[in-house]
Amino acid sequence: MPDFSAAMTSDKTFHLSDYRGRKIVLYFYPKDNTPGCTTEGIRFRELYPEFQAADAEIFGVSRDSLRSHENFRAKLEMPFQLISDPEETLCSMFDVIRSKTMYGKAVRGIDRSTFIIDASGRLVKEWRGVKVPGHVDEVLEFVKALP
Repeated sequence: MPDFSAAMTSDKTFHLSDYRGRKIVLYFYPKDNTPGCTTEGIRFRELYPEFQAADAEIFGVSRDSLRSHENFRAKLEMPFQLISDPEETLCSMFDVIRSKTMYGKAVRGIDRSTFIIDASGRLVKEWRGVKVPGHVDEVLEFVKALP
């Protein structure tokens, strides 16, 4: 993966190169404070200690503002950072923007997706069109199996 950077919560900037030597879980989700995204965030929070034990760091990504992310993160007591991508830079890099139908209307939005970047900075796994139930557990099992 090429190095990239993006604004994230806690007044920090994400730089992929800062995490060389660690596994990265980058999960893209449609919108803060929506049912599926809340459920997914809570499950990542619940399993966070196990991800840490597997030498993995988690980052959630959506097009929401940093302010929205800070509120969502505080509400769910997330121990990991959220990346704000309002310009869709990372969304484009990972090709997660799709046309969807919501309440009978065509909209552009993030296709729930998760990517694993290994300790050497290589993209080694991707899940697209993710259904929330069981997904975070599957991601954890994959991460644990990585060297």
